[in-house]
Amino acid sequence: MEALKLEVEQLEKRDNLQQSIEDVQKTIDMLVNARNTISADPKAAPITLAKLQTPVKHSFDRVNDDLKKIHSGLNSYSKALNKKFKDKPLPTAENDALSSHPSLMNRAIAMHLLREGQFSVASTFIEEANAHPPHPEPTPGTPNPYIQEAWEKDLANGTFNSEKLQQQFAEMYHILHELKQQKNLAPAIAWARERSGVLETRGSNLEFELCRLQFVCLFTGRDFQGNMVNPSEGPLRALSYARSEFGPFQNRYAREVQQLVGAILYWQNIGESPYRRHFINESAWDEVANSFTREFCSLLGLSADSPLYIAATAGAIALPTLLKLQNIMKEKRTEWTTQNELPVEIPLPPSYHFHSIFVCPVSKEQGTDQNPPMMMPCGHVIAQESLDKLSKGARFKCPYCPGESHPRDARKVFL
Repeated sequence: MEALKLEVEQLEKRDNLQQSIEDVQKTIDMLVNARNTISADPKAAPITLAKLQTPVKHSFDRVNDDLKKIHSGLNSYSKALNKKFKDKPLPTAENDALSSHPSLMNRAIAMHLLREGQFSVASTFIEEANAHPPHPEPTPGTPNPYIQEAWEKDLANGTFNSEKLQQQFAEMYHILHELKQQKNLAPAIAWARERSGVLETRGSNLEFELCRLQFVCLFTGRDFQGNMVNPSEGPLRALSYARSEFGPFQNRYAREVQQLVGAILYWQNIGESPYRRHFINESAWDEVANSFTREFCSLLGLSADSPLYIAATAGAIALPTLLKLQNIMKEKRTEWTTQNELPVEIPLPPSYHFHSIFVCPVSKEQGTDQNPPMMMPCGHVIAQESLDKLSKGARFKCPYCPGESHPRDARKVFL
């Protein structure tokens, strides 16, 4: 990537568009002046046009010289990109498990469009998907495709309720618009208070975060609609707001409330006070917006990020490794034999780690739905197949401690 960075720096140095714009503007000014002169005295047209030839030619030459440098930089950068990111064929779809569940793909696309606010596009997509229902195709991993769960049937059967989701996401985008663009916390606070009990049960801090930010806005001179008013009255408005709204938060957030109210003593030099971090935080609005989006989607039973986006990003990260694996298998004439897991490890970022993986300490195999982890009374965990082999249906000794137990005493572990 260093070569690309170097080319970007060179391109920025060669970027002379401002000079080109100035040269073009000078040419336009000369032509306008000449037109005005000819309009005022038509007899002066031959002399005026003759005087324009050399200056206009020089102006075009300067513009072309500027553009040549820019085009040269763009060509060098394009060559560096092509050298770094070469076109490679995509892996074959021989192990495409999703071919057995096309309705899931359609649902993921529809949900992504709804989450992004593309409501008209989502409606058109759903209508076309219902008009041409998908047909599952067998794959090596799923020889007998089926649609088992209700959430797999809804789109395939035309019962996917997009209108309700559209209304819910429209509400979310309206509140986010008020938060990010208008600095208006009132709609978000009203939404959180209507669901205060549910958020409290989930251990969410959203309602307090919103009220805390409202306190900060009042403190710094804004009103409840986000408009800047008299800053000198801000601390008093913030104190009045704290008295009326912070009562329900005393049990869980007593320390934070004390710090916010105590900061009023430093209102004239809050930037140098111990409470600076509460009142001078450039990312506060983005943090609250992200918290609101996460809680809103959670109450709908959805993740904060689009699953389609996450899957596509993870696939892009994994693609180079899979391409290399495919080439190695062709050279060694081997096949991909694993059905429930990848044959190589894919280094995904920590934010993309969603599920714990159990590997049996006896067989060294990864647990699956058919071979789940089982915990014995002694507390040690092994895979179901290992448990069956060791016990053979009778009492057996744990492979890691002196404890003995019967297979029926083992309990399935859910990760």
